[in-house]
Amino acid sequence: MGSAVAHALAQGGARVVATLAGRSPRTARLAAKAEVECVPGLEDVVRESDVVLSIAPPERAEAIAGELARAAAQAGARPLVADLNAIAPETVRRIGGSLAASGLELVDGSISGPPPWRADTTRIYLSGPRAPELAALALPGVRLVVVGPELGTASAVKMCTASVYKGTTALLAQALLTARHQGVVGYVLGDLEESLPELVDGVALGLARSATKSGRYVAEMREIATTQAAAGLPALFEAMAEVYAELSLRPVARKAPEELPADLSLEQVLDSLAPEPAEPGRTGSRADGAG
Repeated sequence: MGSAVAHALAQGGARVVATLAGRSPRTARLAAKAEVECVPGLEDVVRESDVVLSIAPPERAEAIAGELARAAAQAGARPLVADLNAIAPETVRRIGGSLAASGLELVDGSISGPPPWRADTTRIYLSGPRAPELAALALPGVRLVVVGPELGTASAVKMCTASVYKGTTALLAQALLTARHQGVVGYVLGDLEESLPELVDGVALGLARSATKSGRYVAEMREIATTQAAAGLPALFEAMAEVYAELSLRPVARKAPEELPADLSLEQVLDSLAPEPAEPGRTGSRADGAG
């Protein structure tokens, strides 16, 4: 996602810099694809930037904010920080407080939709006192929406929409893996196609792509659970975190999304996502299928 947003900013005329220190070879390839200017370290990023965007797995959001604060202090810089991670409103507010203690201001942001390599597929929601400044950035093909002046409301949008998008995917995976175990996949798909055709259109590649990102979704599900708990709701998404944690252990999860063949069949995907067969004599384990 970060490389695609960087590319959109560059297309809008911004100078975009990043550091690859400690990052993976895949991240380096994506940065090259996005034509991002790479600098040695985080101090250089904050020194060279008016605005710093944090786009990372949600479990890293608070640590990254701390690293940014230290780098800014060392560089004598005060860039505007925008956290665009999939985190709960209360997590955003904690980050805002810790950055404020270091003299940095925060814009809360959340990304909805796929990485913006294609125009008009992605929305970025923004909130906080300085959100209009970020909304003024030229980001061709990306819709920037200011939710309001309070930190947390942009992230609240993400937590609600992601609960539907990723929660639906988790439910579909559970249902189809159970159908595979029971030998009724064709009947289940036929019924869903009649009532919810859009749900099963491209289901094989959709499930496989989600599986490649499942490790990153675990913390996001827990952030959603935190958000819903604040509304007095049950901890449904703690279970969704378990679903994605299980998917992250399967062979297909070890691939990058761009490595998936376009002609994957649903049978191949379900075979790659299915739990290991139960050991003889064991009952009631997760390997026995969803219950």
